[in-house]
Amino acid sequence: MPLREFVRDFALRYECSHQSLDCIVMSVNEACMNVIQHAYAGDEDGEIVIEFWVDKDAVMIRVMDYAEQVDIESIKSRDLDDVKPGGLGVHIINKLMDNVEYRRDSIESGNVLEMRKKINCKVDHFTNNNMQNSSGDSL
Repeated sequence: MPLREFVRDFALRYECSHQSLDCIVMSVNEACMNVIQHAYAGDEDGEIVIEFWVDKDAVMIRVMDYAEQVDIESIKSRDLDDVKPGGLGVHIINKLMDNVEYRRDSIESGNVLEMRKKINCKVDHFTNNNMQNSSGDSL
């Protein structure tokens, strides 16, 4: 089952609003694309572990890899004035999710992204009509 379909089915089981569901699906997809492109330098065989928790009013998601650790301070979106396709995954994740935290689980290897999204929260700053994924394709 493709990742986006799995995440969508998971969120629907908890009666997540459609807006929150779209935010969660897009953020998990962007996070995994960032891991493949940046942490694993395009190697699609690198392991990614995704964990989900549901609290009474929110979904918590942890995306972990086993790649070389990155400098957490260097994780940022490119300048939004630099108009070109791609490079907006971090920006999209930060706008769509309620809480985003990058950290390390161990001293030796791996990176961790933790995200939180209220299940029935409405999103005012984005709609599907003006969103693009990191490859520049309209969603």
